[in-house]
Amino acid sequence: MRLLLDTHVFLWWRESSGRLKGEAERAISGADIVFVSAASAWEIAIKLALKKLRIPGPLDAAVEDSHFDQLPISFAHASAVTGLAPHHGDPFDRMLIAQALVEELTVVTHDRRFEAYGVPVIWV
Repeated sequence: MRLLLDTHVFLWWRESSGRLKGEAERAISGADIVFVSAASAWEIAIKLALKKLRIPGPLDAAVEDSHFDQLPISFAHASAVTGLAPHHGDPFDRMLIAQALVEELTVVTHDRRFEAYGVPVIWV
């Protein structure tokens, strides 16, 4: 299984917050590969700059320590965003949806707006 974590799921994983249980936790632990998108890194960086979020240490180290892989944003991903219906207004989530569709990834999220795009989802 190849997964793409929504930003909040990655943060919950890093915090060991207890919000990830059951299928989501098992899927992440047992996946062949787990990606964290550059879109999530950008979203986290903005929230850090606005002091709306705090994380210990650099983000790239957190991804590596979790044994996850970074997923850069490609031109194909950016192009795929243009074809998405306007069900979801958040630009970071729209990029995650586009990346999941292009790369054939399953998204781990609790955001029900992902459902409208037909992308495979594991719900938190």
